[in-house]
Amino acid sequence: MSRGLTIGEFAQATQLSVRTLRRYHESGLLEPASIDPSSGYRYYTTGQIPSAQVIHRLRELDVPLAEVGKIIATDDPEIRAELIATHLGRLQDSLDRTRAAVTSLQRLLRPDPGELAVELRSEPARIVAAITDVVDLEDVLPWYDGAMAELDSAVPSHQRLGPPGGHYDNELFTTGRGTVVVYHPVAAPPSYGRVRPLELPAVDLAATIHHGAHDDIDVTYGRLATWAHDHTLTVTGPVQETYTVGPRDDPNPTSWRTEIAWPVFRLSS
Repeated sequence: MSRGLTIGEFAQATQLSVRTLRRYHESGLLEPASIDPSSGYRYYTTGQIPSAQVIHRLRELDVPLAEVGKIIATDDPEIRAELIATHLGRLQDSLDRTRAAVTSLQRLLRPDPGELAVELRSEPARIVAAITDVVDLEDVLPWYDGAMAELDSAVPSHQRLGPPGGHYDNELFTTGRGTVVVYHPVAAPPSYGRVRPLELPAVDLAATIHHGAHDDIDVTYGRLATWAHDHTLTVTGPVQETYTVGPRDDPNPTSWRTEIAWPVFRLSS
């Protein structure tokens, strides 16, 4: 009776190196079907080829060895799917961060030669329907999605007096945790769930428009800060954003328009 495939033959069948197969054996991911007690040679069966290929694909997706072991060990397809989905979610987050970093870097390496269009204006105090919370920086995006969904439910579109906006305290960026406000401008703000009336004070602003997706919005922030410094203005925060056109309006990022504005005052000469 055949002892099965040698580790070399199994390596050829799975296109995995002998070294990799030995590592999988040592970690308990894929043990040989038998080991010759006298020679120590490892032997595999053809039935182990699919398992080896699954492990290989999971490792190509950077699934940690411990999680690969859990996926291989379970016969429950729902548990297996949940484990894989969790890792794919982490991969997607990593891809999003990589894409954003690449986009920002490309713009930094090819700076816009034109002068930044900045508007200096004074805004009067106004009442808005707002949700306010203290949020960790890494949680801002999911918090924003939930808060805006709640605002949309509390304030019908026909009651809104303009595009939604957000205020982000300096501490959010300096310490990683700070106060965030998102709002709809309305004439009569409701009190519903987390939504409360909020008076935004009168303020002098230096504002510019960021065009497109937010992957490189930090570059526009930097250009606005440079403009304010060059024009002898000091930024007093918190930064304000107005979402004139965003992903909730149009899925095409090329159409997005975000106004970035900082409260400012002119330094005395």
